[in-house]
Amino acid sequence: MMLKRYSVLITRTWCAALLALSCTSLHAQVDTTAGAADDEDYGQYDNVGFADDGAKRFCSPKIEGLSPAKLISVGYDYQMGYQMIADSLRSQSPFAPWGNFNPDTGEVAYSHGLRLACNIPVVSKTSLVWQLGANYWEQQYEFKDGNSLSNPMLTALRDNGLRTMGINTTVFKPLNDKQFLLFQGSADMSGDFQLSKLMPARYLKYSVAAIWGKRPTERKQWGIGVSRTYRVGELNYIPIVLFNWTDASNKWGTEILFPARAHVRRTINSRNMVFAGYELEGQSYRLYRNNDPSANFDMRREDLEIRRGEIRLRLVYEFSLKGFVWMSVQAGYRINYRYDVDRLTDGAEIYRGFGLVSDAPYVMVNQLTNPLYFNISLNLVSP
Repeated sequence: MMLKRYSVLITRTWCAALLALSCTSLHAQVDTTAGAADDEDYGQYDNVGFADDGAKRFCSPKIEGLSPAKLISVGYDYQMGYQMIADSLRSQSPFAPWGNFNPDTGEVAYSHGLRLACNIPVVSKTSLVWQLGANYWEQQYEFKDGNSLSNPMLTALRDNGLRTMGINTTVFKPLNDKQFLLFQGSADMSGDFQLSKLMPARYLKYSVAAIWGKRPTERKQWGIGVSRTYRVGELNYIPIVLFNWTDASNKWGTEILFPARAHVRRTINSRNMVFAGYELEGQSYRLYRNNDPSANFDMRREDLEIRRGEIRLRLVYEFSLKGFVWMSVQAGYRINYRYDVDRLTDGAEIYRGFGLVSDAPYVMVNQLTNPLYFNISLNLVSP
């Protein structure tokens, strides 16, 4: 009799586990035990122990109410007209017997570009989450009177634009049910290169971030850490703060990774969210192409890199089109933080530390006025 009872118990337990696993993979927030209590006599399990009673518990990488993570994203970015004032080349190059660049002003009618990104889970367990990703962004510049430009930086932007492509990884490692470690790393190639003729690997830019954090409740997680970043155009090492929070009504929240980005979230319902905040964008772009080899000018040998950094104040509306396919629409104001030029021989970095470590001058100090911008993307999000 006892053996028969345990046989029935094991069979029911496996069926319940398989049912729970299949439902969880589709709807992680669904309570799969609802409705079962009326049919089951739990008194027969009073003396049964479970193997995972002493198992270590781990905190989740998510909190309630957080916007869904984007697995695949296809977007388009558009900036309205602005003025670009290019400086002369302040440091004489030994490879430039023709003299310095001439200062020049370009009227940008608009700039725009495609933005692609993907993040694919490689390991997704309660004790470890590991993702790999890739991205491609481009920025094309359309000048009002492009043929009148003479400054080589402006003509390079007119003819080639800028692009960045790279790979990245994210690792979430819970230490227990409250604490976790978060690591992010990326390697990016940025410049005016052609996709068919990539630059050498020594020009790759590496960024990393490491955070120790806590998840004290289902609605809050915070952390502190340090980052090596090119967010404002040139290399910096900065402290970072993570703070994600959702209120008890699940209507308001924050999604903050300061200083890279910070947003206040308003949840209309689980399929419609509005955000207000900002994001820092930037990278160091190498001027690598020689458009006219017959000219008395060799851009590649100048070892010049545009230190592009900008602040994007914005409103974002994200909503579900169908199931896990979401659309994101954003509008905002792009504020130029830096568009200066450094000479980095063979890619060797200059680290200024906000002027505390080095006061090395830029070889060009350029100015940009600030336009409105728009961005739209179609995204496949995580369940």
